[in-house]
Amino acid sequence: VIGNLLRSKCTVKEWQRILESEMWKVEEIRKGLLAPLLLSYNDLPSNSMVKQCFSYCAVFPKDHYMHKKELIDMWMAQGYLNAEEDEEMEMVGEEYFNILATHSFFQEFETYGGDNEFMRCKMHDIVHDFAQFVSRKECLWLEIDGNKESVINSFGDKVRHLGLNFEGGAPLPMSIYGLNRLRTLLIYDKGPSLRSSILPGLFSKLACLRALVIRQLSSFSHPSPNFIREIPENIGKLIHLKYLNLSELCIERLPETLCELYNLRKLDIRRCPNLRELPAGIGKLMNMRSLLNGQTYSLKYMPIGISKLTSLRTLEKFVVGGGVDGGSTCRLESLKNLQLLRKCGIEGLSNVSHLDEAERIGLHNMENLLRLHLVFDGVVDGEGEEGRRKNEKDKQLLEALQPHLNVEELQICFYGGDIFPKWLTSLTYLRELNLWFCFNCEHLPPLGKLPLEKLQLYILKSVKRVGNEFLGIEESSEDDPSSSSSSSSVTAFPKLKSLDIGGMEELEEWNYRITRKENISIMPRLSSLWIRGCPKLKALPDYLLQSTALQELRIYFCDLLEELPILEDRKTTDIPRLSSLEIGYCPKLKVLPNYLLRTTTLQELIIHRCPLLENRYREGEGEDWHKISHIPYIESEW
Repeated sequence: VIGNLLRSKCTVKEWQRILESEMWKVEEIRKGLLAPLLLSYNDLPSNSMVKQCFSYCAVFPKDHYMHKKELIDMWMAQGYLNAEEDEEMEMVGEEYFNILATHSFFQEFETYGGDNEFMRCKMHDIVHDFAQFVSRKECLWLEIDGNKESVINSFGDKVRHLGLNFEGGAPLPMSIYGLNRLRTLLIYDKGPSLRSSILPGLFSKLACLRALVIRQLSSFSHPSPNFIREIPENIGKLIHLKYLNLSELCIERLPETLCELYNLRKLDIRRCPNLRELPAGIGKLMNMRSLLNGQTYSLKYMPIGISKLTSLRTLEKFVVGGGVDGGSTCRLESLKNLQLLRKCGIEGLSNVSHLDEAERIGLHNMENLLRLHLVFDGVVDGEGEEGRRKNEKDKQLLEALQPHLNVEELQICFYGGDIFPKWLTSLTYLRELNLWFCFNCEHLPPLGKLPLEKLQLYILKSVKRVGNEFLGIEESSEDDPSSSSSSSSVTAFPKLKSLDIGGMEELEEWNYRITRKENISIMPRLSSLWIRGCPKLKALPDYLLQSTALQELRIYFCDLLEELPILEDRKTTDIPRLSSLEIGYCPKLKVLPNYLLRTTTLQELIIHRCPLLENRYREGEGEDWHKISHIPYIESEW
């Protein structure tokens, strides 16, 4: 903490002022380790709410992973991020988060998919104590495992932000009903302890809430009569509510009165397995920016009011068709009203009855839409008449759903066509592409010229061969005059960091033939490589293991794979960042190349069900044990 504080002080005078600060002498903190934290806290920008953002973190328990996006959402709900637009608020929230991270108030950062962007983090216990200290009893976290009335009463009516964790069926403390100025309430119920019947009384007393989170973490695996199965009608009285998180609850519906929460900006109902419908009056929530309703597998249609939510930036799941009454079901073309959408998932595309309905959306004109998920369904055998009809329909439909060139993330699932549309290779800002369960496609599209950073190809069952065309490199013959006169360089997948290939059951050949005289570089920034479920694949192309940026390599369920690329010309430092290597269920793989094992950064080697490798590298006995004995963590399983 002191180091990060001093790094921004460039003169001896500034260092001297910190050394001689009165903070070292304050009686309340003199005996502990809080003085450096208080110095760093006082160094935070005074013209912002970043100090309040820090002290707010005391509402979470110690050793708790705080998800950055949720934390920023809760800051927004409390009005700590001053900006006119939500996008600007989110940027301010990102800035505040980074300031607190730079001052060492956060630790144990975790990123997603090898990205450098932080996804979640923790606070050290001492830092948490300090956050509690500076919050002046406004923030309180309690483990409810017995009588906590005295603790809550000792804080009095100062508590504004309260977190509760219920264990072992403990009841709700009655003193909570007296905290009528509460602005945040987090309920984590592991018991479960809470029934739906306690919520009406709670809501009637807490009319000042800005943020409400209710979670019952064991909802799916252990059915219980105590699970919350309905949200009471009087939730509509919480008129100041801006952030509502009901994710993972066993509710089947939301009350119509929820549509009276006119200040609500974000509703999180993800992973509610029994949720069957959204309230018909949802169009009244004109200020809502985010509807997080992904993984709600029982939700089969959207109410017509969705088309009125013109402020929406995120709509995780829009289901086409499926309603009992066609007049109350929102049609696909209604999405054209939501011009501010930045993220949208469209499911049930096979229910689209007319092609012109897809064309009328005008996705190619929605310039704000950066993340798009397209999910077809009704998978049928492509050989029969029904399969051929679906093949042709899906091809035409996907062609009509061409997004704007600004799109950065695209996912296509259960597509029944046998070729991908040509517009796919024109998305010059595309950073992430996921192609899942596209059973009939026999060839991968030429993606090598796109600025992709993440690529996932999962269960493309008809692909048998991957060659130069995947790289976007045209093959040229020796007689081609253009190939003999040129000495320029060509880079395929210039920005790709993560490649994940799985469930390619028919893939037999993956090669690369040098047919040009240019200097060709392939995936130079690749840092994460996963290959799994390719039982007919016998060899990997050299270029997959030539990146000097490679940090993790996972290969599983490749039954016929006998060797990895040897690359004898490699030097010791050619994979200077490799830290994790996992090989599993590759029974014919005989040896791991030396260039993978001799790197000094390798921290983890895991070998599962590879008998030839396990014999070769057996601890103290295998002929090549000496080549891996320096690796800190080794796990081997027969």
